[in-house]
Amino acid sequence: MLSKAAAHAEAKAFDPAALLQARLYPDMFPLVRQVQICTDFAKGAIARLAGEEPPAWADDEVSFSDLITRVEKTAAYVGTFGADRIDGSEAREITLVRRGQTSVVMGQSYLLDQAMPNFYFHLTTAYAILRRNGVEVGKKDYLGTS
Repeated sequence: MLSKAAAHAEAKAFDPAALLQARLYPDMFPLVRQVQICTDFAKGAIARLAGEEPPAWADDEVSFSDLITRVEKTAAYVGTFGADRIDGSEAREITLVRRGQTSVVMGQSYLLDQAMPNFYFHLTTAYAILRRNGVEVGKKDYLGTS
């Protein structure tokens, strides 16, 4: 979807930053932040379920190329985890610190009630931003090819 967005900006001859900073509503995060958060949930979920600390990455992407690299880096990181590293994690305690508040949830609850819904929320929002701005993406782009 990000490659199509970059091509769309080029074909329509407008500054890609306009699309990268596009929002569905003024109080929502722009596209670039939606992608960053989506990748944070992907890498964070797998690491936490494996009992590891997620890697911290700078949120310094300013182009579609940067975002595509971040997505590829996330996919590569997630791909390093075999099932053996997360099997049994449904009963693992996951400690989360958000906005200065610490909470502990079980692995299965974390995955199903927090990580996956947040991942899909930000992915769907990124998709909606692109569609709203005329990028010709569809269900196949959202779901992928596999």
